[in-house]
Amino acid sequence: MKGTLRSKRIGTGAALVTGVLAAVSLAFAPAALAVTPQTATITADCGIFGGGAATLTATQDGTAATVTITSSITAPLALSADSISSTFTFENASGGTTVFSGTKNPAMATGDAVTVGPLDGTVASGDSLEAYGGSLQMTIFGIAVTCTATGPQSPGPFVFD
Repeated sequence: MKGTLRSKRIGTGAALVTGVLAAVSLAFAPAALAVTPQTATITADCGIFGGGAATLTATQDGTAATVTITSSITAPLALSADSISSTFTFENASGGTTVFSGTKNPAMATGDAVTVGPLDGTVASGDSLEAYGGSLQMTIFGIAVTCTATGPQSPGPFVFD
């Protein structure tokens, strides 16, 4: 009988410790925030620089968010990393605009698709951001390039938690 009581005490103690550890790890776990969709596409017009399909990829960490854009316009010359100054302005469904900006880009060879980002922005829970009506402005070798979406992004706007 003594062995049975000891086993029950150890089993109860182990279950209690496991429960406490699970509760503590949930309390300190970061909030699961997500933007949906994480990837969208648009068709963009970049004036004399061309245009076509572009892929937008968004991430979220609390109120901080990023957007990376891979366009179908090509680099006219080799571009070094972090050499393009970019500003992407989204239309916010709740009114106004939300801006993402930065000077981050990978190194690109002549003819590579121009990719910028991740560009940094600030979002609020429930923000619904659409590229159509906004614009991407890039400065490459001192030349300003403005791209605008020719229609809504697909599959829909970015919605932030």
